[in-house]
Amino acid sequence: MEQVLRPSKQGILLSLHVVPRAARSEIVGIHGGALKVRVSAPPAKGQANAALVELIAERLGVSRHQVQIVSGETSRRKTLAIHGVSLQALQERLGVVLPHQADYT
Repeated sequence: MEQVLRPSKQGILLSLHVVPRAARSEIVGIHGGALKVRVSAPPAKGQANAALVELIAERLGVSRHQVQIVSGETSRRKTLAIHGVSLQALQERLGVVLPHQADYT
């Protein structure tokens, strides 16, 4: 199973399963080896992607410019690159929803 968070040359990569048009925007937990995120915005015209970047940046305590979609722009499965923050810091900030690494590697 793929790791939810992993370091790379692009920054820290975060695997996501995104559900657009949800009742509210929130981080739900783990789904199929990815962090499951619901966004209230529709997928049309990149609205869900923009809402996703804003939600993740806010939750991780980074600016929106530090969060970049590197794959899956038109898919529910996405990979984000997070810049300017350590893997350990991201693990701590997402610790509530991430299982121990042994559980998802």
